[in-house]
Amino acid sequence: MGEQKVSLLSSDKEMQKFIRHLLDDVHALQYMIDNGWFEEDIVRIGAEQEMCLVDNQTYRPALVAMQALEKMKEYPWVETELAQFNLEIGMTPREFKGACLSDMEKETLERLRIIQETLEELDSSLILTGILPTLKKYHLELNNLTPKRRYFALMEALEKQMISGTFELYMEGIDELKIKHNSPLLEACNTSFQLHLQVSPARFVKMYNIAQALTGPILAIAANSPIVFGRRLWHESRIGLFQQSLDTRSSHEHMRERSPRVHFGKDWLKESILEIYQEDIARFRTLIAPDQSENSLELIKEGKVPKLIALQVHNSTIYRWNRPCYGISDTGKPHLRIEARVFPAGPSVLDEMAVAAFWLGCMQGLADETEDIREHMSFADVRDNFMKATQYSLDSKFTWFDDRKITAIELLKTVLLPLSERGLKSVGIKKSDIDRYLGVIKARVETHRNGARWQLRGYTHLLEKTVQDEALTCLTASIIKNQRNNIPVHEWDEPKLGDLENYVSTDLLVMECMQTDLITVQKDDIAEFVADLMDWRRIRYAPVEDAKGNLVGLITARLLLRHFVKRCKLKRDKPIKVDKIMITDPVTIDPMASIFEALDILREKGIGALPVVTKDNELVGILTEHDFLNLSIRLMERQAKGEVR
Repeated sequence: MGEQKVSLLSSDKEMQKFIRHLLDDVHALQYMIDNGWFEEDIVRIGAEQEMCLVDNQTYRPALVAMQALEKMKEYPWVETELAQFNLEIGMTPREFKGACLSDMEKETLERLRIIQETLEELDSSLILTGILPTLKKYHLELNNLTPKRRYFALMEALEKQMISGTFELYMEGIDELKIKHNSPLLEACNTSFQLHLQVSPARFVKMYNIAQALTGPILAIAANSPIVFGRRLWHESRIGLFQQSLDTRSSHEHMRERSPRVHFGKDWLKESILEIYQEDIARFRTLIAPDQSENSLELIKEGKVPKLIALQVHNSTIYRWNRPCYGISDTGKPHLRIEARVFPAGPSVLDEMAVAAFWLGCMQGLADETEDIREHMSFADVRDNFMKATQYSLDSKFTWFDDRKITAIELLKTVLLPLSERGLKSVGIKKSDIDRYLGVIKARVETHRNGARWQLRGYTHLLEKTVQDEALTCLTASIIKNQRNNIPVHEWDEPKLGDLENYVSTDLLVMECMQTDLITVQKDDIAEFVADLMDWRRIRYAPVEDAKGNLVGLITARLLLRHFVKRCKLKRDKPIKVDKIMITDPVTIDPMASIFEALDILREKGIGALPVVTKDNELVGILTEHDFLNLSIRLMERQAKGEVR
């Protein structure tokens, strides 16, 4: 789960020392591979489970990870993650045979039960979902970073690598999201269920290429991250969000290629796992270094297995969706693993284990039946399949073997499910486990439902009935309820407002209630144009902004009415511009202000609208009396139904 004892490289001397250790580790790895040091007579599987922590009343992020860990000191399998509202657990590695899958499910459920019991003491709950629906941008400020040296060093190192000066996020799906952020902590939006498969050095190239080819189709059935900051984006938005949150590149006039630290890869693996490590060292600057060091080549000479600490730390800062991993087994022998990082957390533990079984079965099935997958597919098609799956999941159309064009549903149903079943049988997985887990995948295919489609459908229907904040809260509460019963997502009922008990909206911020789809005008526009615009859009307030998006005034329906009455009396024909009648110094409010502060201002000033501006006077939204009316109506409806006391 990551080497925690690391520091920022603060001098050229330290950098040079670390690079020497890194190069030594590569040579040591090459030596161990060439001389047969690796464990080859056993195949193990493993997993890591990431989760979010939420407040039991608001269902928003709960910053209680460190307090929870303090209460769980006796459990070495639970660890911190990047933000204080995240935790991660590791599962016991087990041999890939028999009841390994159901045993892993039982272990995962038991460990989550222990964590949940601890969280209850902190009035919080855990939730498994690729991206927490109630997560807001302001939750990702650096003050919410987990207070560990590794994370501070990583954030500082990434910021130093930044070329453009700011981190940007842009994605488009049903909605659009285009924002800037002041730190790479955007990464903390993502939680995953990471699968590990042990692979011998001789089979690594073949198995890694198979993993790459399978990523798109299996992600299509696993997608569970469609909502970011209330916007409906890609079906697996984690992919784009993670890449962009750590992307230190900038756009340039000329098309020089620079790889992001989060990436899928550029080509097939050809000869050895070393190609991946060598490419990553060549392409990416080192960010952090371990406090502990070892002379791996000297250990090799002594016949001892090195930990390859430098190589592992550098590898932990390069985020391939299929990542190579090195480790030392309990036998004392080194081993290699493929870590599939692409799968999101949730929707339930049963769903996760179904995806794990499906992926592992397909990996084994293709290895049994295909000598070299590169003979059947181009890497360009594999990468294209991956990108389609991230955006459209089950609605994708893929290119499969021998240039066959096939829908995701047909590929899953007619090719991959039978293949996975054969693969699981070939390694001796218990029949009842095969039936249970692949049965979940079959049901998803038949119902055309994964976690992403359930969330998108439910959230869209909720938005038709209530404000965004309550819709997101209701969605989150429904996910937690179904997870606790370990119900697979294809059996989940659509979330309903009545299912949300004691919805708390008293601590809402202006940014969570304001309108952001603004109709604005500029000061040189004529009054007639503004009047028609406001009539067409049925609005009573129009912010006046300059060409850079800064607020310079406010036009109201009352001001326009006064203008046209006066004009009628004077019988003027000359057009009047906006700047002659607008409020030149409108009362404004900060997006981070509370909703009660906004209400007090409206009441005290006797006004009907508050333009929302940043400290730099950038117009980001507007809050009107109509927005408060909607909130009040919804509250009264809930009181009438007995949902609120």
